[in-house]
Amino acid sequence: MPSRYPESVYAVEPEMFSRWVLEAVEALPAAYRARLSNIDIAVEDWARPDDYARTGTPGGHTLLGVYRGVPLTRRTSGYHMVVPDTIVIFSGPLQRLAVDEDDLRSRIARVVRHEIAHYFGISDERLHELDAY
Repeated sequence: MPSRYPESVYAVEPEMFSRWVLEAVEALPAAYRARLSNIDIAVEDWARPDDYARTGTPGGHTLLGVYRGVPLTRRTSGYHMVVPDTIVIFSGPLQRLAVDEDDLRSRIARVVRHEIAHYFGISDERLHELDAY
């Protein structure tokens, strides 16, 4: 998920950040959580160059999270015995943007929901249409 927000800073210990990511996943409606399969949720400091290429994120933007995998809507009968897809939440840019704990937790939850939407096959364009960006 790219960002164009002004920068601030609210840093937390990595364990706390990871806990808030897990809480954001656990806060998803049960019907959605039950459909999550063959997916890992990870935290990394910053996006890798291939994440920018994969998402088509233009220069001057910052990725807050990324879905690395095959969306449910594109999986075929040949999709089996594969390594798990991964949703990655990037702690560095989110902490740079956050002004306080509530803001950071809210941003984490929003990025988690956004990347989960990609797992379910919802594109950035459709998220814009739904005003979910």
